[in-house]
Amino acid sequence: MIDSDGFRPNVGIILANHRGELLWARRIGQDAWQFPQGGIHPNETPEQALFRELGEEIGLNSEDVRIIGCTRGWLRYRLPRRMIRQHSKPLCVGQKQKWFLLEMLSPDASVRVDATASPEFDGWQWVSYWYPLGQVVAFKREVYRRALHELAPRLFRLQSQRSAAAGQMVVNAANPAAEQEP
Repeated sequence: MIDSDGFRPNVGIILANHRGELLWARRIGQDAWQFPQGGIHPNETPEQALFRELGEEIGLNSEDVRIIGCTRGWLRYRLPRRMIRQHSKPLCVGQKQKWFLLEMLSPDASVRVDATASPEFDGWQWVSYWYPLGQVVAFKREVYRRALHELAPRLFRLQSQRSAAAGQMVVNAANPAAEQEP
C-alpha cells in the first residue's frame, strides 16, 4: 500500500523501560541498529499494525506494553536513490510513519527477536533516550529526531511523576504518622 506521493505507510516503535532507556535492535546479519518498525496493511489501523509488528519483530503483545503516546502526524523519510526499486509499481520513494512511544510492563526476558521464522533482528539492547540519533542510518535520522523530540515530554513527565511518587513513599515510610487515609 503506497500513497499517491510514493510513501509507504508504516509504524515506528519506541519502547522504553522503567529507567527511560529505549530498546535498540540490530538488523539481522548487519551492523545496523534501529527501532522496530513495519508497514501498515490495507484495512489495518496504525495501532493494529503496531501490535502486529511488536509481536513479529520482538515477540511482545499488548499485555507486555502500555502506549504512552503517538506522534500527531505522519513523519516522512525518503529512501536513498540506490535503495529505490525503480521497476516496482507503484514506485515507493520512502516511508511515512506514525511513531508510538510504549512503556515496557513485562520483564526483559519477554523480548524475543527470534519470535518468527523470518526474524528481522538478531540482537537488542537498552540505550539512553538520545543515543539512537547518533547511530541510526543517515536517511532516517531526521524522522528519529522529530519523533524523539515530540514524544520526549510524555516519557519525561511519566518518569518525573514516578520519582515524585517514590519520594513521597520514602517520606511516608520515614514518618508513618504523615500518612492519611484516602
